[in-house]
Amino acid sequence: MKSMSGSLRPVVGLFFRQRRRALLTGALFAAATALAGIALLGLSGWFITAAALAGLAPAATIAFDVFAPSAGIRFLALARTGARYGERLTTHDATLRVLAGLREKLFRGWAQPGAARGLALRPAKLLFRLTADIDALDSLYLRVLIPAAVAAASTLMASLVLGLISPVLGLVTCAFLLVAGFGIPLAAGRMALKPARRRAHALEALRSRAVDLVAGQAEFVMSGMLPARCAAVAAADSRLAEADDRLNRIDTGVAAGFGLVSTLLLAGTLLAVAALAEAGTIGAPVAALGVLIALAALEPFTGLRRGALELGRTALAARRIGPRLAPNATNAPRPQPPAGLAIRIDDVSVHRNGARQPVLHHLSLDIRTGERIALVGASGAGKSTLLALIAQEIEPFRGQIASLPSTLLTQRTELFQDSLRDNLRLADPDADDCRLKAVLEAAGLGADIELRTEGLDLRLGEGGMGLSGGQSRRLALARLLLRETPVWLLDEPTEGLDGETARDVLNRLAAHSTGRTLVVATHVRREAMTADRIVVLEKGHIVATQRRGEPAFEEVLQRLRPD
Repeated sequence: MKSMSGSLRPVVGLFFRQRRRALLTGALFAAATALAGIALLGLSGWFITAAALAGLAPAATIAFDVFAPSAGIRFLALARTGARYGERLTTHDATLRVLAGLREKLFRGWAQPGAARGLALRPAKLLFRLTADIDALDSLYLRVLIPAAVAAASTLMASLVLGLISPVLGLVTCAFLLVAGFGIPLAAGRMALKPARRRAHALEALRSRAVDLVAGQAEFVMSGMLPARCAAVAAADSRLAEADDRLNRIDTGVAAGFGLVSTLLLAGTLLAVAALAEAGTIGAPVAALGVLIALAALEPFTGLRRGALELGRTALAARRIGPRLAPNATNAPRPQPPAGLAIRIDDVSVHRNGARQPVLHHLSLDIRTGERIALVGASGAGKSTLLALIAQEIEPFRGQIASLPSTLLTQRTELFQDSLRDNLRLADPDADDCRLKAVLEAAGLGADIELRTEGLDLRLGEGGMGLSGGQSRRLALARLLLRETPVWLLDEPTEGLDGETARDVLNRLAAHSTGRTLVVATHVRREAMTADRIVVLEKGHIVATQRRGEPAFEEVLQRLRPD
């Protein structure tokens, strides 16, 4: 339970930092709703009993005031309705706004260097964190904190009213409500921790496996893996059913427990007020009021029932999301290199994905401002890792790196199902249409877009559907041109393009990179030909550095793949 409270604390803090006033107002409305309901039931019971007794005696009927209690009942009924409306409006609005802000904060955090690359290996992870996990957090406020506050307020009110009837009755009722009313949800929450977590894991596995099965069914059929994949989906579904069954049994036990506690409370209060009435301490109307107050006092505790069952799921979501709520030290600005240098890498080693062996070993490299570097080597030599290191997508395990601000153009062109304008504005949200058209023209895509009647409003399909491979790469180039950074990092920028398109893209890159530092990871001759220096990587080590004009420079070029 201590670890669970530690997981929930950052999320609770976030809720109240962002919407403290609205959340407290919602809690007050919720408490007012419950208190008005208890008072309404008690006053109605007293009024009905008093009116019945007054009707038995004609003289008492004349003296009995029906207007004040009637007005009180009407006021409490209206107050309960108004408070309920205010509570729903305030609490749900505040909660949804906090969760919306949390989604944005998490998305921006996962879009930071390093996180996005890791999530690309498990795309379902981001989806479930942004949907299922954040949806689970609404239970924390709406089904745990609010009901607990309302239950405490109801206990206080019921104890005070019953204490006016009999101090002993008030104290006993207060202790009974606190122990039984909070004890049952706490016990249920502890019992439901494991099945709720198992249910969350099983649901995530079921959804991701089902999506994989639908998306890759052709490949699974061809490889003979379809039965195994279907069995994996069935196994996840079986685990989900087992967790649901366990939670349903706990829920049934909680309902039975509250039923028993309610019966005991009602029976005990009935015996107590009967004894007080028989002793002449109280009258029948007050006895009826006490019984109905006790009956209604336990109702707010049942609001904790669902929250207790979902507490494990909520705690799991908070533990997954909580670390992303803290400032990320890896996003701090890099130190600036010495004058005349764009990048300085000093004795750097890099580990990836928890591997024991480093991907880059004690690597040192200085790159001058305006210099063009080609990184060459076999696949797995560390070229892309070195680019990610310079781009601050990953941090070194040891050593130091200083660099000017950079922009990384990856091998894959990431385009989204949105307008052409918004796909471009990912690089510069403040760019106007004139600027966007200028970079499209510079990238060689201007004429193609002018032929489309939609212009910048052209809607792209998922993954940039609607554009050819060459057009998609030019669009990526246009986004690069929008980034006014002194260092451009290019990871196989013309891979997959035909020779003519590739040469055009390279020429446009060269024309717009004047004064900038270029670092190109490549194994293609045409991409390395414009370099001032070729750096040869092998198993994470720099094994050779050749400058233009040296005989070895041409030898390295000849070993690269031709156009």
